[in-house]
Amino acid sequence: MMDTATILTQATNQINQMIGHRFDVLDISKPISTAAALNLLKIISKLSPLIGNLIEFNIVEMLNKHNQFSNLGSWIRQDPGFPDAIFQSGITPSPGFEIKAWFPLSTEITARFKDSATHFQAQNIYMILIAWVPEYLVYGKPKILDIAIIEGGSIARSRDLHYHNPPDYLLLEPNDTTHRSRNLQQTTVNGYKWQGTSEEFQAAAEIVETWGQEGLEYNSSPIIQQQYRQLINRYPYRLDTNFAKIDRIRHPEIETFKRQIYQTQLHGLTIQAWSRLFTTNMADQIRTVFQQQLNLKEDAATSVLE
Repeated sequence: MMDTATILTQATNQINQMIGHRFDVLDISKPISTAAALNLLKIISKLSPLIGNLIEFNIVEMLNKHNQFSNLGSWIRQDPGFPDAIFQSGITPSPGFEIKAWFPLSTEITARFKDSATHFQAQNIYMILIAWVPEYLVYGKPKILDIAIIEGGSIARSRDLHYHNPPDYLLLEPNDTTHRSRNLQQTTVNGYKWQGTSEEFQAAAEIVETWGQEGLEYNSSPIIQQQYRQLINRYPYRLDTNFAKIDRIRHPEIETFKRQIYQTQLHGLTIQAWSRLFTTNMADQIRTVFQQQLNLKEDAATSVLE
């Protein structure tokens, strides 16, 4: 009998075949000089949202093209909706993927993973983390360097364990919105950072002590969540806009994937070396490396590298 795990395994094998794939629908022209390349360098990471959408479209199209279970259903992209891609069929729970794009030449993985752990209890939704760069770092077609596919619940649990620290830091689950239309349903957790005085903190800590061990360990149950909300209503907290950045969750599989990407060789240097170079703001040094490794000229365009 066909089940969720079998479909996820088949889809994962197909997705991993996209490593090294270049997207022909987008091509950044080769800069005419190293000065122009420096200007591109300042904005190239802003392509990540666009690349992320391209990746979502391509993954769904590819999965349907090689769908061994087309007699049972098909993959669809959900926008808006969670997760990004889902196998629409009579099989329950529905297999799905939440897709994140990462441009590793930027300072960190800026994508966020805010979805509540309650949505991963059936282990039917995985996160796809895709590292990409232009094939010549600042120009060319977007290229997939590598892909990590990780069970979503483990990421959510690592995130909650990392952040939850009452009364200093509180996590609030979304309210029950299942009665709303799909585009109005809430699935994400929010983080709140303490902003009160030391005296207020001591008073809040005394309240937390009354919760016992059940309250100290992160809990998504409505009763415990109400306790968190009472603290937020009583004392000053701020909504943490950096909450749940994937780079800060400290999930072991994500950390391993990051190390692998940073050690990847591309055009004579590792990704980590390129990243460090680009964040130095040493324009002359960057120009020299561009000339040596990418054959860019200071005063004229050259032919596209083969």
